[in-house]
Amino acid sequence: MPLFGLVGKNISYSFSQVYFKKKFQQLRLQDHSYTNFDIQDIKEFPSLVEKHPDLGGMNVTIPYKEAVIPYLSELSDKAKRIGAVNVIKICRSGLTGYNTDYYGFLASLQPLLKPCHTNALILGTGGASKAIAFSLDELGIAYTFVSRTPAAKQLSYQDLNKEVVENHNIIINCSPIGTFPNTDQKPDIPYQHIGANHLLYDLIYNPSETAFLREGRSRGAITRNGLKMLELQAEKAWEIWNSQE
Repeated sequence: MPLFGLVGKNISYSFSQVYFKKKFQQLRLQDHSYTNFDIQDIKEFPSLVEKHPDLGGMNVTIPYKEAVIPYLSELSDKAKRIGAVNVIKICRSGLTGYNTDYYGFLASLQPLLKPCHTNALILGTGGASKAIAFSLDELGIAYTFVSRTPAAKQLSYQDLNKEVVENHNIIINCSPIGTFPNTDQKPDIPYQHIGANHLLYDLIYNPSETAFLREGRSRGAITRNGLKMLELQAEKAWEIWNSQE
């Protein structure tokens, strides 16, 4: 029986499990199953794979998108360039890491873009943010990372003044701030400087409108949550697992 699953930490509820169970029903693949592999440490990953010889593929979520890489035998070209993995294909020859986050984000962002959207702020510097940066490179959009502990060429949240916010018309939340159940929380940015030329994108999908997006919408900004991105990256993962490469 082909088995698929999601590797992450504290993932009692996940988009992937719901999505793929529904997909298997629609395709009448009664022998296929999908489960959550909730591990507290990435060191548990090899024994997890060993325990399940019927595993055909896995999704990877926070906080293991980068930490899983040393346990893989190969990376796709894009996963190598991005430096993060969210899909693993399991074959006799080994485990290959892919990144479909970048595709999901790029394809869901593109229809919303206007000519004024040339500079972006990426809030957060984890594994997901690397795929977002890669997508923006592909689209020719300049970006700056914002971090609580900024490295060189990155901004801190305290650096976000009127000029910075007005000069960056795309703001993407790649941090987990605002995820259910902490729905009253939002990234600490000066929302008063956001206007109708802004596009706010939140990778979070639960709740469907985060406090971050609500602040943007109330000021006339275009807003989008992470659901479409997740659907697109999941479909791409399904393609990878079923490809004959």
